[in-house]
Amino acid sequence: MTTKMNGARILVESLKKEGVGAVFGYPGGQALPLFDAIYNSDMKFYLVRHEQAAAHAADGYARVTGKPGVCIATSGPGATNLVTGIATAYMDSIPMIAITGQVKTFMIGNDAFQEADMIGITRPITKHNYLVKDVKDLARIIKEAFHIATTGRPGPVLIDLPSDVQLAETEFHYPSDVNIRSYKPTYCGHPGQIRRAVKLISESKKPVIYAGGGVILSGASKQLKELAEKINSPVTMTLLGLGGFPGNHELSLGMLGMHGTGYANHAVQNCDLLIAIGARFDDRVTGKVDEFAPHAKVIHIDIDPSAISKSVRVDVPIVGDVKCVLDEMLKIVHRPHDKEWTEKIVEWKNKHPLNYKMDDVLRPQYVIQQICEATKGEAVIATDVGQHQMWTAQWYKFARPREFLSSGGLGTMGYGFPAGIGAKVGKPGAQVFVISGDGSIQMNIQELSTAVVNKIDVKIAILNNSYLGMVRQWQELFYGKRYSHTKMTNPDFVKIAEAYGAAGIRIDKKEEVRPAIEKAMHMKNVVVMEFMVEPEENVYPFVPAGKRLDDMIGSMA
Repeated sequence: MTTKMNGARILVESLKKEGVGAVFGYPGGQALPLFDAIYNSDMKFYLVRHEQAAAHAADGYARVTGKPGVCIATSGPGATNLVTGIATAYMDSIPMIAITGQVKTFMIGNDAFQEADMIGITRPITKHNYLVKDVKDLARIIKEAFHIATTGRPGPVLIDLPSDVQLAETEFHYPSDVNIRSYKPTYCGHPGQIRRAVKLISESKKPVIYAGGGVILSGASKQLKELAEKINSPVTMTLLGLGGFPGNHELSLGMLGMHGTGYANHAVQNCDLLIAIGARFDDRVTGKVDEFAPHAKVIHIDIDPSAISKSVRVDVPIVGDVKCVLDEMLKIVHRPHDKEWTEKIVEWKNKHPLNYKMDDVLRPQYVIQQICEATKGEAVIATDVGQHQMWTAQWYKFARPREFLSSGGLGTMGYGFPAGIGAKVGKPGAQVFVISGDGSIQMNIQELSTAVVNKIDVKIAILNNSYLGMVRQWQELFYGKRYSHTKMTNPDFVKIAEAYGAAGIRIDKKEEVRPAIEKAMHMKNVVVMEFMVEPEENVYPFVPAGKRLDDMIGSMA
């Protein structure tokens, strides 16, 4: 049985058919029919204060739930304000549906008021995009968009919807399935390649598992832990892989790469087999590519064939879904436990521990350690980008997947707070902390209004060092301390919080840290904690760009 509806209502009803639980967005002229349809629906809509925040909130929602996030904006500047958030999701393989209003179909290409070519603009940063020209195609396009966004290597899909198509009417029938002939992701790994990989594992004396965000996206954390324990292999994770393997497990090496642990980097550089699972060999991980893991054979498991051998030569490629491949591998894999390699890993852990100067000065690492202890490592943590992001990756021990949200590939300042809002909407029972810097938080600080008005109870920890810290660190190390435009003159963040109706706490002393965190956790309100930390603290270890992973600048503590 079909019902006649206009395009705007078809979109709303289609989102309901897809089980969309929340939508983030901002209205405008070319999206008015759509927002009128939302007004007459029971859809849970969150009005952000900037369109970029809508995309980041949808991204955060997707990361914690595993379901696609949805954001909506109008044409022109509303649509282009989504671009940074779409690119962030694309780089990190996050499923998202971005819906933009567009000028009427007959005006497209005429430089109409608030017209922007969103198909051309977003083609490089979406998995796919659509310009809807006929309302009869709309339901099918939405069904396809969700299918493309969530299958294979996930990613954002944009639907550009002209206002006249929103108003046009047709019979509504939502497709039950999707069949796109040119799009058939491979889920099952080739049995021969799996057997080759298992043979290499059984023969290896010094294996290391290198796990990326694909482990989390695939839901393969259980299989990864089983594999590591079965073959007694240490596990190192990328930034986006944190939580895919328990950070407190004896086999965990923490994060590798530019700001990875010393013992992870030494293990990778000395292993004889690197098992890469759902990772893409990012330059922040590899350092000098031609001297990365120089003694190792490489197994690479990834659902995206274009990611394999793109940066690093691979001996055994396996194209397929990480969870499916590991399930098959676990049936036949075996490796005798090697005491000598285990003892070497313990030696590196003892010789190259993470550390910082333990004194009476309020240091950012201490703040993050206290957040981890106060939350028992069970909070959802969203970060912005910079020093605080790296300190969080180092000092917060993520035990479970989908509890660490950060912009890895694009490195987007302003991501953390709106992503935290989306995470709290997606997982309302979770304790959500946003860890940010005094630079990053000001990129989207207006979302305090969104959080307060909607009673989205997030806790914000600002590590205020009065600098754009990561850029300042590079200026200190490589530019003779010439701090060109990295010194920040900041507002009173406590007063800003209070002006928006949130609570504000300023922390100046080390002994005030834990009481402030615990107080914030028990308050039924958005809380901004401003930690006045050591201004010129640096993130260590540090592998300078283009250097080998074991050419680390160690801690200066």
